[in-house]
Amino acid sequence: MADVRLNTIRKSFNKTAVLHSISLDIRSGEFISLLGASGCGKTTLLRIVAGLEGVTEGKVEIDGRDVTQLPPEKRDIAMMFQSYALLPHLSVAENVRFPLRMRGIGNREEQAEKVRAALETVQLGHLSERRPRQLSGGQQQRVALARAIVSSPKVLLLDEPLSNLDARLREDMQVELIEIHQRLGLTTIFVTHDQEEALSLSDRVVLLNAGRVEQEGAPGEIYNRPATSFASNFIGSSNLLPAEIVDGAAGPVARFADGQELALARDEAARGKVTLALRQEDLSLAADETGPKVKIRTRVFLGARNRYVMTLAGQTMRALTPNDILLDDGAEVSLAIDPARIRVIRD
Repeated sequence: MADVRLNTIRKSFNKTAVLHSISLDIRSGEFISLLGASGCGKTTLLRIVAGLEGVTEGKVEIDGRDVTQLPPEKRDIAMMFQSYALLPHLSVAENVRFPLRMRGIGNREEQAEKVRAALETVQLGHLSERRPRQLSGGQQQRVALARAIVSSPKVLLLDEPLSNLDARLREDMQVELIEIHQRLGLTTIFVTHDQEEALSLSDRVVLLNAGRVEQEGAPGEIYNRPATSFASNFIGSSNLLPAEIVDGAAGPVARFADGQELALARDEAARGKVTLALRQEDLSLAADETGPKVKIRTRVFLGARNRYVMTLAGQTMRALTPNDILLDDGAEVSLAIDPARIRVIRD
């Protein structure tokens, strides 16, 4: 295990800047996710840590050592790619052994023991003699993971390793990654565009936007207290509604463009024009409640829940409800939310 420090990393391709002065301190043994949309710079940043891309400016340190100019094989890291990159002519065991051979780690007996331990860690010891083509996608993914951890690297880098799996396998592998990280304690940097993966796997999430750190924090913190409109909309897909906070009869209220009002927490200090962030799952809809009136446009059945698309003060918004709440298209109902769950954003 080792800590990783990124100091004011800048990266440009020709004259196009893709990373803008990014600094991060990653603790030894921490599982950190770089989260963001395609093109935000997360994979470029991971490749810089790996030594597969150089920096335009800045410094990379691993375990207190400046590795900015070192090639990948000198950094004591392992990287698992989205494509897995297994060698089709080699057995599972030989694929896992490959990095040990290339780096000259141990004799043949020691390498065999390391391979056995790595395959047991990913629960594939019984398939050591098979070829990659004889494995399912989930099994190939585990072989690639075993190959990444077999040399006991100081830092493990994962570039969207679950994106090629179907939904059920992806859920299973999320659990596998959590348990393997708990057992091995490797410092891990995980790249994903999937907020659920980032929130479920990580000790800390770093949300990137156009080559900059938009927000970072523990999963619960970044989900429940988004700092910007972008963070609120990307993490959890909040409804973002323009409003003006004014003093009401019983405390501060948010007033929408059509004059309707929504009660806020009594300790809300902001006044003036703001953006409200309302999580879809925090909203409740009822025909006989007081509160702002919304008009139902359509219902999307999601199995355990319904998603209602509706209109409030000319703005489209969405709410997730239990699937036994059935509302007709065109119905006008009241919207309610716990004031403590309303996020007020000024940006």
